[in-house]
Amino acid sequence: MSKLWGGRFTQTAEQWVDEFGASISFDQQLVKEDITGSIAHVTMLSKCGILAEEEAETIKKGLETLLAKAENNELDFKVEYEDIHLNIEKMLTDEVGAVGGKLHTARSRNDQVATDIHLYMKKEVTSIIEQLNRLQSVLVQLAEKHVETIFPGYTHLQRAQPISFGHHLLAYFWMFERDKERLSESLKRINVSPLGAGALSGTTFPIDRELTAKLLDFGAVYKNSLDAVSDRDFLIEFCSNASMIMMHLSRFCEELILWSSQEFQFVEISDKYATGSSMMPQKKNPDMAELIRGKTGRVYGSLMTLLTVMKGLPLAYNKDMQEDKEPVFDSVKTLKGSLAIFTGMMEEITVNKDKMEKAVSQDFSNATELADYLVNKGIPFREAHEIVGKLVLRCIENHIYLLDLPMNIYKEASSCFEEDVYDFLHPYKVVERRNSLGGTGFSAVQAAIEEAKKRI
Repeated sequence: MSKLWGGRFTQTAEQWVDEFGASISFDQQLVKEDITGSIAHVTMLSKCGILAEEEAETIKKGLETLLAKAENNELDFKVEYEDIHLNIEKMLTDEVGAVGGKLHTARSRNDQVATDIHLYMKKEVTSIIEQLNRLQSVLVQLAEKHVETIFPGYTHLQRAQPISFGHHLLAYFWMFERDKERLSESLKRINVSPLGAGALSGTTFPIDRELTAKLLDFGAVYKNSLDAVSDRDFLIEFCSNASMIMMHLSRFCEELILWSSQEFQFVEISDKYATGSSMMPQKKNPDMAELIRGKTGRVYGSLMTLLTVMKGLPLAYNKDMQEDKEPVFDSVKTLKGSLAIFTGMMEEITVNKDKMEKAVSQDFSNATELADYLVNKGIPFREAHEIVGKLVLRCIENHIYLLDLPMNIYKEASSCFEEDVYDFLHPYKVVERRNSLGGTGFSAVQAAIEEAKKRI
């Protein structure tokens, strides 16, 4: 069978070669974007007098028929037509006759595929921002319930200072807020129309690129035809942003996995998001959290794939660029799936408040507070640090904690210690006092929650 572009060829490839070069197996995901872009293109051709109004109307109705069939998954794509563009063009000519071939006037597959992927990314990035909003809402609701839940904060995965569990949750809220900002800013570069750039040099036809941009709700047009068909920066930027979001999800998943272990018991993941063991009947495994953590590497891989594909390409379009779609499609699917699972998991998580509060009563996370107590009495911090360090060592040697030390031991360490030190060292009081801006004090956390609500 001759190709739609096969006029100058005297031989045809074998089927397995066609299959290797075809992209229809994956770029059929762009069917709605491809047809929508074509409707805008033919509308412009008519308004500019390049196509007769009657011809344009026939083509437009044919495209609308195909769009309706696409909505119902009724289109049959074929490898011999290579990609989404030629498949739709063949279906269109079958639908409306030879006039369908006029659709490709003043257009190349190069600017067509670029338009499709811009439309696709605009839709998907907007959807991902909405998903992040939903996740943030869940985190804020959970944080509001646990403003005064005392939780051990860590550095180096060692107990550091007691904090509000709500404060810990809000740390992720702000990570996801930055992710939203990055995605929103990227829309400025996604929301640009390459349609009308042609293969690489524009066209001799009197087209109106601003009109097609307006019809497709693009905010601007590419200023250079070479750049329009060669640019995949916006896809690389998306994969970078997606990698950042997955990294944040992975960090949170790592904590949930630790917290749900027998050693921590700080949280329990819902049975809906856990699995059992085929051998050990007692097991409850945090598989969904582990899968998200694992799928993070998959998204990182997509970013590296795109960077590698693009790094040595001369202008303008090269067939290598066909390899841009699968990594992007996979990243979108993986990211959206991970966000949906993670949001559901956090909606149904059980927080073991008593376990958290017990943990901070059996450690030395209030040691910094004891140093601050001495600083408030006029002792330089470095001296206070040494005094408290020696008291901690004494506690360790005697298998007790700072709140268990008798007053005479405190007095031996420094005459500045008074009976109020015990109240000062209570974990609840330790957290309650830390109300510096962005701190873990209850008032500061409540203020942060109100600020967070405004961002959603």
